Amino acid sequence: MADPSSYRPKPGDIPDCPGVYRFRDEYRRVIYVGKAKSLRQRLANYFQDLANLHPRTRSMVTTAASVEWTVVSTEVEALQLEYSWIKEYDPRFNVKYRDDKSYPYLAVTMNEEFPRVQVMRGHKKKGVRYFGPYGHAWAIRDTVDLLLRVFPVRTCSAGVFKNAARTGRPCLLGYIGKCSAPCVGRVSAEEHRELAEDFSDFMAGRTGTYLRRLEKQMTEAAEEMEYERAARLRDDIEALKKAMEKNAVVLADATDADLIAVAEDELEAAVQIFHVRGGRVRGQRGWVTDKVEDVTTGALVEHALQQLYGEESGDAVPKEVLVPALPDPLEPVQEWLAERRGSNVSLRIPQRGDKKALMETVQRNAQQGLVLHKTRRASDLTTRSRALEEIAEALDLDSAPLRIECYDISHLQGDDVVASMVVFEDGLQRKSEYRRFQIKGRAGDTRLWHGEGQDDVRSMHEVITRRFRRYLAEKERTGEWADGEDVPVDGSPDGLPDGPVGTLVEDDGRPKRFAYPPQLVVVDGGQPQVAAAQRALDELGIDDIAVCGLAKRLEEIWVPGEDDPVVLPRSSEGLYLLQRVRDEAHRFAITYQRTRRAKRFRSGPLDDVPGLGETRKQALIKHFGSVKRLRSATIDQICGVPGIGRKTAETIAAALAQAAPAAPAVNTATGEIMEDVEEAPPATTAADAETPVPTSVPDDRRGQET
Repeated sequence: MADPSSYRPKPGDIPDCPGVYRFRDEYRRVIYVGKAKSLRQRLANYFQDLANLHPRTRSMVTTAASVEWTVVSTEVEALQLEYSWIKEYDPRFNVKYRDDKSYPYLAVTMNEEFPRVQVMRGHKKKGVRYFGPYGHAWAIRDTVDLLLRVFPVRTCSAGVFKNAARTGRPCLLGYIGKCSAPCVGRVSAEEHRELAEDFSDFMAGRTGTYLRRLEKQMTEAAEEMEYERAARLRDDIEALKKAMEKNAVVLADATDADLIAVAEDELEAAVQIFHVRGGRVRGQRGWVTDKVEDVTTGALVEHALQQLYGEESGDAVPKEVLVPALPDPLEPVQEWLAERRGSNVSLRIPQRGDKKALMETVQRNAQQGLVLHKTRRASDLTTRSRALEEIAEALDLDSAPLRIECYDISHLQGDDVVASMVVFEDGLQRKSEYRRFQIKGRAGDTRLWHGEGQDDVRSMHEVITRRFRRYLAEKERTGEWADGEDVPVDGSPDGLPDGPVGTLVEDDGRPKRFAYPPQLVVVDGGQPQVAAAQRALDELGIDDIAVCGLAKRLEEIWVPGEDDPVVLPRSSEGLYLLQRVRDEAHRFAITYQRTRRAKRFRSGPLDDVPGLGETRKQALIKHFGSVKRLRSATIDQICGVPGIGRKTAETIAAALAQAAPAAPAVNTATGEIMEDVEEAPPATTAADAETPVPTSVPDDRRGQET
């Protein structure tokens, strides 16, 4: 009997999204398949005290030796994939599903003279077309009710049909137009069968023909001023669109294809493959590989095809393979696949429709696989220790750098220049000690010194100087530092707090934050940035802290005073850790820079009002909704804002009156016109600095925002 704790995944490894999970025994056989709205919450229920579990569940988790999962977009997709895998693997603990009664189908009895649309369960019958499975029988009935407006096919039982034929009176659906009433001869058997075939074709996915036909008829009716008929056709179109429940894990019945997705970064790539046979996902596999060389996505796809079909032939190679990027050159790969299959194989990138939607699901699973791999890799103590040792050896350090600080500069075309400091201790993030800096420059503002050389280099020199000036000061002073941004306190010219000489530790015994020096300083950049950081430390007389820089283009490590960089293997754990540190500093700096830029866009003319601070500016915008409304307000109305006196209100009114109505502000990053906002921006707190929210860089801003 296995102990579930031996294979229990960490809570942070499990995604909080819909998906399907599989328990496997020690022989890798699937013993249970289940679905969940939240994989994280559902799987947590299995790994609790065994005494609290149902006896059957207890038997399952003690028989299992591992658990794995696949993420999907919706709960409906999870249900469909769960059903497919229950039929595929026939798990021993899924006995309640073996009779198929939990999975109703929409069936069209084409084997009858007058085909009938109905809900069916159990074994499939010859001559009946099936669609589904559906999660609930009521979902089928809702779909049928919508489609009967356009395809009035018979839905009644044999007894009702015979009784209507005997009495000559149709049932209620015949009277309200949701049945063509073949029982009383309103349509012939051939006409009714044609309706049933059209219904089946629509359910099979051939929907465009009917929608275009109805839209054309609606347009013609409107042009002929038959507005009631046009309205009915409009409602029919809406009913069809509502009934077209697109499902990314169920394709057309004849679809046989493999879908391959790749998620990658500079060092690693995760490959995910979904095998679709007969329109259903019949299997899934994936792996993570190190990128030992700088390869393109197309090359990664080519390697995946070789590994996937290298020993396969015949029907094991599908007639269609969907990929995120095509190998270059394409022709040899296609010929090789055709040779292994014995016929032509279509290798292409899906552009639209259900296949593209399913490819997006495969891509999400690939991304999840890469994230999960990185999480496990970063949390492994042995791996982290090896990474720190490799860094120490590459940089010729006396010992492993247990505390690493990384700095990055961010600005938008020279405006709102900020910097970030992130801290990694023992290879793990320590977000409580992250810090943000406003670059003051020579004039004390937050713009770069244009025309005076390399602005990022000077900014880096300023940040390192300010941070380690505080480090030296806290060796001699005591007092509380202001949390959050690196700004002067107590009015002291150098930003250092006044206070007597005292202890260097907090109440919990830990050294004060800036009194705790790193063993290694990493800067985002190459030789110039490294030289600036080292010069700042030299000017402060600090000679026991190592400095290096990581240049993003070639992932080279630069050290002070060296003409050539240090190059670590691309599979090196040390390089992987330095990349994580550098990328985290870049993300944190970008987040802060965007926050400051947003404030500048929102405040506008209020920035020029003397004596008006950020808090009162936000109060004014929140009260009036926009600067435009504030400009048209009276002095008495402005005085109604908490914290605004009459003298200040007069100053605000005078300043806004003198300023001509400004042209709409333009966001230089996107070219968008920034309208007056209706609500005040949220205030930035110290907590924002310590627990930042990850922010990605939009593609259209790369190259402008650093």
